[in-house]
Amino acid sequence: MSIREEIDNILSKDPAARSWLEVVLCYPGFHALMIHRLANQLWRWRLFTPGRFLSHLSRIFTGIEIHPGATIGRRFFIDHGMGVVIGETTIVGEDVVLYQGVTLGAGSAARQGRESRGHKRHPTLGNGVVVGSNAEIQGDIKIGDHVMVASGSIVLKDVPPNSVVVGVPGRVIYHEGKRVKDDVPDLEAEAIKTLKVRLLKLEKLISELTVRVEATTAAEVGRVSTEAPVDGNLEQSGAGMEAVDVFLHGAGI
Repeated sequence: MSIREEIDNILSKDPAARSWLEVVLCYPGFHALMIHRLANQLWRWRLFTPGRFLSHLSRIFTGIEIHPGATIGRRFFIDHGMGVVIGETTIVGEDVVLYQGVTLGAGSAARQGRESRGHKRHPTLGNGVVVGSNAEIQGDIKIGDHVMVASGSIVLKDVPPNSVVVGVPGRVIYHEGKRVKDDVPDLEAEAIKTLKVRLLKLEKLISELTVRVEATTAAEVGRVSTEAPVDGNLEQSGAGMEAVDVFLHGAGI
C-alpha cells in the first residue's frame, strides 16, 4: 500500500480535492484509512486490544468506525465519511467508494452474540463498488465487482457484478447495462393502489346513495326526479385519480 497512491486516488475521484496537502490535512476518510492500516497490522499481530483502542481513537477524531479486523483493499475512498461503520469480518476490494452513513454490518448474525465469533458475518465487496450515502449492506453476502448501491438502500442478498441496486429491501434494477424485470412488489405502491381502488368504490356507493336519497325526498314532496344528478365531485376525483396513476407509474416511487 502506497500513501501516495491513496492520495492520488482521492484527487482523481473527488472534484473538491485540489491538492495533496488538502487531502492530508482535511480528509477524514484518508485519516481513518491510514489509522486502520496500522490498527489492522496490530490485529494481525494478535494485539487485539491495542488495535481496537487505535480504531476507537480513529472513530473519535474522524467519525468513521472501521474494525481493525476488516480487510481493506487498495485505493479505498470514503467521501465525507461521517457515520460510516465497517464490521470485523468485512472484506473490501480495490477502488471501492463509500459515502457518509454507510454500514457494512453483520445483520442477524450480530444477535447471536459470542456464538458467531470467529465466523464470517459481514459482507464482501468486490472491486470498483460504489455505495451511496446511508445505505446498509448486512450479513455475509457478496457484492460483485462494479456494483452501484443507491443511497438509502438496504441490501440483504448477494448482488451479481455490474449491477445497480436500489430500494428497501435492495433489488437489482440494472444488470450488465440492461433493465431487469422487477419481480419484487413495491409495498408502498401496492398499498396506494389498494387505497385507490377502495376510494373509487366508496365514491360510487356514495353517488348511488345520493341519487336514491334525493329521489325519495323528491317523491315525498311530489317532485319525483327521473334524472340522476351530475356529481361534479366525482368528476374531479376522476381527474385526481389520473394524477395518482402518474404517481404509481414512477413519478413518485
